[in-house]
Amino acid sequence: MKLQNKIHTYTSLLFGILLVAINFSVYFLFSQLSIDSRKNQVEAAAENMIHGIQRAPVSVAAEDLLRAYVPLDGMLRLMRPEGDFLAPITSSSEQSLSLMKGVFNETRQVRIITHESNRYILVSVPMIWSNGEVVNLQVTESLQPTMQTLQVLKIVLIAVTGIALIPVVISGRLLGRLITHPITSMISTMKEIQRSGKFKRLPLNSSSRDELVEMGETFNDMIELLERNFVRQEQFVSNASHELKTPLTIIESYASLLKRRGLQNPNIFAESVEAIHSEAIRMKDMAEQLLLLARNEEQWNVVLEPVRLTKVGTELKATFENAFARQIQLDVQTDCTAFTDENKLKQLLFIFLDNARKYSDEPIHLMIDIVSGTAQPCIRITDQGIGIPEEKLSKVFDRFYRVDEARSREEGGAGLGLSLATGIAQAIQAQIGLESIEGSGTTATIILPAVPK
Repeated sequence: MKLQNKIHTYTSLLFGILLVAINFSVYFLFSQLSIDSRKNQVEAAAENMIHGIQRAPVSVAAEDLLRAYVPLDGMLRLMRPEGDFLAPITSSSEQSLSLMKGVFNETRQVRIITHESNRYILVSVPMIWSNGEVVNLQVTESLQPTMQTLQVLKIVLIAVTGIALIPVVISGRLLGRLITHPITSMISTMKEIQRSGKFKRLPLNSSSRDELVEMGETFNDMIELLERNFVRQEQFVSNASHELKTPLTIIESYASLLKRRGLQNPNIFAESVEAIHSEAIRMKDMAEQLLLLARNEEQWNVVLEPVRLTKVGTELKATFENAFARQIQLDVQTDCTAFTDENKLKQLLFIFLDNARKYSDEPIHLMIDIVSGTAQPCIRITDQGIGIPEEKLSKVFDRFYRVDEARSREEGGAGLGLSLATGIAQAIQAQIGLESIEGSGTTATIILPAVPK
């Protein structure tokens, strides 16, 4: 059974049961109150009869006296322990009551009896007759009018239940559609994605903020994440197949050369081993960068915390100078603290420092300051290299783009560094910018978030 039909069936059944239970309770309570009220009325009438009989003149015949008090649809009876004190007196409509066998009761009693499938209220009250004898006055009155009223009430409640179930069934159907609409939309969207191979999102009602809209938003976020992963996967496959082809071809060529003439010619052996080693290192670096680019920023395990930039600059200066024997001039204009991830920041700075090393032979200038007019820390890396032409400046962050194809190949670059820098900057909430003059050098500016107050 579909979820919509389950919701419809269960809600209709539940409301139906509740409605029947409520109406049954109303009928039961009303019938009890009505019968109790009728008992009280008959009992009060019996008391009035006793007072009237006791105040009546002795000269009035007992039969005439009782006939004056006989109910319209009942019977009066006087009983003594031996049997009837007088013959029962009945109304014209209840002649059959006189056939009932009477029983003397020493105590007051109020009960319901059944005679010929009809229900009656019997009130039995002991009294002292005018001659001093203890007799039992029994008033029997029909419950038929009350039962007819209850029967009408029963019909009305059944009709009301049937009429009320109509909107209950309709509302159950509407409720089922309302609840399952986002689910059916998801199913339809997923089938469309499966059929077309294109990612789609659910249309949402922005004015509503219930759980169904939240579920739709979560579904759209999941689709967006899947789409990003799919794009990254396609890019990774495309990038890997494109960029790894060249070093693999070089390695294969030099390996073939080694097999043919490497053992006989030491120069060819040394050249081949060096080329294979160089290309293997480049492939390793390229694979690491490709894998990092293929990951989502959410998977980078970024931890933002206060980081003292002077400490980072000093450590990076020592590491870079020792690794590449290139001088870095550290200029601390302001000893400031940024709210960032220290390891990712070092990785980002290393990318720009490595680019400055590749494209210039002069010392690299690393300056730490704050942005004028703000409290945001910034780091500027300036080289005195070949620079970047103005028309190419906007393309340097594209994957595999190289300003100087020949030089970057010689240095082992794959054109992924600045593209990776963009991803790292987004992950640590930094802003990056490049300024360059062809033939004079390039300045990379990294603006970092200030420590929250």
